[in-house]
Amino acid sequence: MEKIKLGNTLLNVSKLCFGTLTMGPLQANLSPKEGGRLLTYALQQGINFLDTAELYETYDHIKCALENIPRQELVIATKSYAYSKETAEASLNKALKEMDTDYVDIFLLHEQESIHTIRGHYEALEYFIRKKEQGYIKALGLSTHRIEAVEASLKIKEIEVLHPIVNMFGLGIQDGNIETMLKTLEQAYQQGKGIYGMKPLGGGNFIKDYKKCLEFVLNIKPLHAVAIGMQTIEEIQANVLTTLKKEIDTAILNKINKKNRKLIIQDWCETCENCIQACSHKALSKQSTQIKIDHSKCVLCGYCAKYCPHFCIKVI
Repeated sequence: MEKIKLGNTLLNVSKLCFGTLTMGPLQANLSPKEGGRLLTYALQQGINFLDTAELYETYDHIKCALENIPRQELVIATKSYAYSKETAEASLNKALKEMDTDYVDIFLLHEQESIHTIRGHYEALEYFIRKKEQGYIKALGLSTHRIEAVEASLKIKEIEVLHPIVNMFGLGIQDGNIETMLKTLEQAYQQGKGIYGMKPLGGGNFIKDYKKCLEFVLNIKPLHAVAIGMQTIEEIQANVLTTLKKEIDTAILNKINKKNRKLIIQDWCETCENCIQACSHKALSKQSTQIKIDHSKCVLCGYCAKYCPHFCIKVI
């Protein structure tokens, strides 16, 4: 797989980025050894770019992969909610220790919303800038679900890498639509920011339109790479073949389609009940302080996710 220079950074990455969220405890809960085997296989297929976060709890999975892969062959991006020198130091040390690595290629401020949240995390950013100067980090950036944060990054030269939500339906973009997001990303691209998109399948909600959705993001010029979660060898094979514009073998598709998928609601749900009102199958209800799913009624259409303001709803 061809490697692409990530904006003005010195990093060369594969067009396809392995999103490790889906293999960790928040979703598939694969063991570190199972995850390490998947990551090793992905590298053999040409994927050299991994996306993780402190929240995902997949550092051990990456550590297992690094037992088989020379460190310099991987580009690892991680994220944290650090806001102060102390929390930033703890986050960086945790990443270095748990992945057993001397450096992190990309460190992102996780889920930034606007210039105001960036200012609120600026002490952490300043710490990361110093650690970059010392060689512990190669590039800095932010992840976001909001166009406003991308706009804010245009005024901050230290923000070199952006990791925004980009999918053909704009699902998960909290303050606008996909057209506006792409226009703003074009400005960032022209500035030399490295950009890799997230949620091309809308957190699994667009799995039925998999090929169309993945091809859409792969053809967006400002995106140097696209991160997608993978849990099986077959998913890696299908994503690599699609990225290389090759046909996917029927046997691979059959194995993927046989996977038992389910709707999940993440624990940061604020029970606004928008999803309940949107579900025509009456599969969702509020019980006490939680939204409950009746899986016997859920048809995995994913329509409810469109109405969630915090991207809590996913199909895995």
